Amino acid sequence: MTFPPPEPDVPAGETARGTIDLRYEDVSQDGRVVLTALPQAAGVVWRRLAKSPFPARIRDAGIVPLLTRLHLAGGDGPVSVRQPVDVRGTYQLAHTRAADGAVDRIVLLIWVEATAPKGRTHGPQPPDEGTVVTVGRVFAEHVFTRPFAPPERRKVLGFSIPGMPEVPAARYEWRPSAQILALPDDARWRDADAQPDPAPLVFGLDHTDSNQHVNSLVYPRLFLDAALRRLADLGKPAARLARAVEVGYRKPCFAGDRARWLVRAFESQDSEGAVGTLVPEGAAGDAARPHCHARIVFGE
Repeated sequence: MTFPPPEPDVPAGETARGTIDLRYEDVSQDGRVVLTALPQAAGVVWRRLAKSPFPARIRDAGIVPLLTRLHLAGGDGPVSVRQPVDVRGTYQLAHTRAADGAVDRIVLLIWVEATAPKGRTHGPQPPDEGTVVTVGRVFAEHVFTRPFAPPERRKVLGFSIPGMPEVPAARYEWRPSAQILALPDDARWRDADAQPDPAPLVFGLDHTDSNQHVNSLVYPRLFLDAALRRLADLGKPAARLARAVEVGYRKPCFAGDRARWLVRAFESQDSEGAVGTLVPEGAAGDAARPHCHARIVFGE
């Protein structure tokens, strides 16, 4: 299986188009859109979903799609913060199967591509000003669950909702989040083992959202910082731009929690990167189960 999986052909009702505006903090000094700005593009798909009866039906049944994997890939530039970004997105409902062939998850998958005309916020414009380029892509995987039901009823294996198929026809190959820690094919490890990040994390209310836990988009930002610290400790230049990041979510953090990244750096012929696991600070044994796994790749 390639990851992210290829975008499927879906009915027109499962596609979306729209625009987003960039903020100054969304564009790096060389004019490329930073990875942490890309998730807002997925909002175009969510707004399309909100216009269908699907969200209300599952909400009434106590079912919620929880983000389990996020993949962000950077694109070309330069672009100006004064130009809107065009977004094209697709979503698909699918199912996964266990080794015995039984359905074991119902998932919501989202693909997004963001494009914009070349330009600069300040200074001379590029010679190919106005040429439309892809500034980034997003893939988001969600698993449907009943988060407020008793533990034995939380897993969703079918919708049982009028007007919706019991099990979506499309099949999706599940990828355990720990696979994110695998060494890329063209790379070699810089660290023999994962190293504890010297900066422990303390989560406050500013990290949380209305779902009552740390917002999912906080983790890629924090891992970017931890990976840069690790590369700097290895003597690598810090003036780098993250070009791809993937996070696999296992269990949320909450306000007041303390955690720490365990980071392992790698390098290839033309890039540097790191993988990481976020674990509770000071925990051991079962209590040290990871909150998430992450991988990041930097370019020049």
